[in-house]
Amino acid sequence: MSFERKKKRAFAIMESKNMWRNNYAPPLLRGLWKLGLKIPPLPFASFWQVTFMMGLGFGLVWGLVMWFFTWQGMGVQLSWAIFRSLSGGFLFGVMMAAFHWWRKKTNNLPDWKNL
Repeated sequence: MSFERKKKRAFAIMESKNMWRNNYAPPLLRGLWKLGLKIPPLPFASFWQVTFMMGLGFGLVWGLVMWFFTWQGMGVQLSWAIFRSLSGGFLFGVMMAAFHWWRKKTNNLPDWKNL
C-alpha cells in the first residue's frame, strides 16, 4: 500500500476515535509532508521518530528564543546554551513520544505496517 493510502486510512481510524487532528498531524508534520517526507502520523510513528522530530523542532526554536532574549544578555556561554537547548529538546521530544505512544495504546491503533 502506498504511503498516501496508509496515511488516509490512519486519518480515518483516528477521526473515528475522535482524536484531535492537531495532535496527530501538527503543523510541523504537515509541512514535512508537503516537502515530500514520508513520516507516519505521530501515533503511528516510532517512539524515537517522534522524539527526534518533536525534540529537534522544540530545541531549535526554544534555544534561539532563549539565546536572543535571555541567555545572551546574562552572559551565558554559547556551548552551555547549546547544551541546554539540546537537553530541553530531548526532554520535550521524549514527553511528546510518550504522549503519542499512550494515545496509540488508549485508542487501540494498529501498527503502521499493519494498515
